[in-house]
Parts: sequence; structure tokens; C-alpha cells
Amino acid sequence: MPPMSRLLGLALITAVIAAAPAWAQAPAPLSFVQPLSPSAAMVVQERLREAGVYMGAADGVWGPESQTALDRFQQARGMAVTGSMNLATAQALGVGLPRLLPPPAMPEPAAAAPAPTALSPVAVRNVQNRLRALGFYRAAPDGLWGAGTQAALERFQRGRGLEANGQINPTTAQALGLNPSNLEAPAR
Repeated sequence: MPPMSRLLGLALITAVIAAAPAWAQAPAPLSFVQPLSPSAAMVVQERLREAGVYMGAADGVWGPESQTALDRFQQARGMAVTGSMNLATAQALGVGLPRLLPPPAMPEPAAAAPAPTALSPVAVRNVQNRLRALGFYRAAPDGLWGAGTQAALERFQRGRGLEANGQINPTTAQALGLNPSNLEAPAR
């Protein structure tokens, strides 16, 4: 027969587990990992406006006002306030999942893209390394700007809701985790 302290310990653990709220044991709701594209943000903003929790413009820019409206919507519907779009919230808003996902990746063009001016091989290699780490570039980083690098950068920009122009601008560099003022610096 186990000692009394062991029985009390088991009883205490059982009581703590039984008293834990159901949400503490439930898996987290499925959330979208990437930010909403401007067109998807516009759809969500419009639905939040129809629900009476968003008073701003449906402009596709997801800012603090949009975020607060999403939180209010989730709370008003008795949903977990996750701070992000998830499948349950999309369904409650009546937004189909395909409208929230970015467009499918385009095939890589066969023609070589011109190298951006003023990018050193070290900077190009840094861009390639970041694109590879994020799953957008499959080749070995070689420091040469080619069609594969260009297409990978455009896919990355589309996936992040940025203008898919294939140019390394400060916004794109920052989204990649690179220093916009020094593309040769190691990624943050």
C-alpha cells in the first residue's frame, strides 16, 4: 500500500487537472501564419463593418483599428480572442478561406532577370539566404541575381502582401529580416 503522502499527492494532481479550465487543455485554434493580403484585409474589414464593430475605411490596411474590431467581434461572438484571423472567425464572418489566402505561386520565368543595380554579391547572397530560410528560394545561394532569385523575391512579396515588383526596397528588406540600410549585414 502506498504511503499516505503519495495518495495525497495523486489526489492533489487529479484535483488540479480536473479543475483546469477546458480552454487550457484545448488545442489553439488554427490561425493564419502570414499577414492578410490587402484584398483579404479589405474583405475582413467590410465584414467587420457590417457586424457593427469596425467604423474605419475598408482600405486593406490592417492597423490598430482593424485589430481592435477583430478582437471585439471575437469577444461579442463568445469566441476565443486570439488577436488573429482563424478558421472559426472567418466562418463567423462568412468569409471563405480561399478569399483569405494569397494567390498561388507563379511558375518561375525562364528568362534571366536583370540584376538590381548596386547590389553586391554579398547582399544578393544575404537576400537568397533569407528567401531560402523562409521557403521561397530552393537553389544554393550563389550571390548572383538570376531568374530564380527574382521569382522567389516576387513570391515572397506577394505572400507578405507587399507590392510584388521584385525590387529590394526598405519595406521588403525589413520584411526579409535584413537591415534596409546595409543589405550586406547579417540577418537579424
